[in-house]
Amino acid sequence: MSVLLAVVVGLAMGVLFGLALEKAKVMEPGFLIGQFQMTNFTMIKVMLTAIATGLVILAVLNGLGIVSLSVKAAMIGNMVVGGLLLGVGIVVAGACPGTALAQLGAGYKDAWAIVAGGLAGAFSYGLYQKQIDSALDWSGAGFGNLGKMTLADLLPGGFAALALIFAALIVVVLIALERWRPWRVEMKRHDPSGIAGRRPAK
Repeated sequence: MSVLLAVVVGLAMGVLFGLALEKAKVMEPGFLIGQFQMTNFTMIKVMLTAIATGLVILAVLNGLGIVSLSVKAAMIGNMVVGGLLLGVGIVVAGACPGTALAQLGAGYKDAWAIVAGGLAGAFSYGLYQKQIDSALDWSGAGFGNLGKMTLADLLPGGFAALALIFAALIVVVLIALERWRPWRVEMKRHDPSGIAGRRPAK
């Protein structure tokens, strides 16, 4: 695949993803913050559905030998600190990198600041990656860089079988979540007036 085709495909997938986020309403700040407050589970349902779908597709493509997987090293310090920063940022901003772009498309003016902050953070990490990685190297504590280790390497069956098993488990969790917190009830509780998702007034 050429670079140009990869960019075009990436942009097309991004547009489809943004449309899906807008239709599901999980790009709205209230839904994201509600998930972290454990008062609205719409976002986790959408994301788990996406993960299960991706696992099935990757399992089929990988099993047929169409795609191969590229695994990054598991660096505990980076994952823990980076995950905490991302989580706090999502709660404070009411958006994550993906939903911020969807918010821009929906007319949320403050989303520009979120996108700019994300780009500044990515640029800063790229500029000071060696220093940051060195500061977050927890090898001295015995659990720093675990290398390119995956569950597929530790469990029998290979990636394809493991992905399908995890996808099935996710579906079970989704069914339980939906029975506990039906999406129609959560949608009504979040927006009793029925006006959520409309373009913000300019």
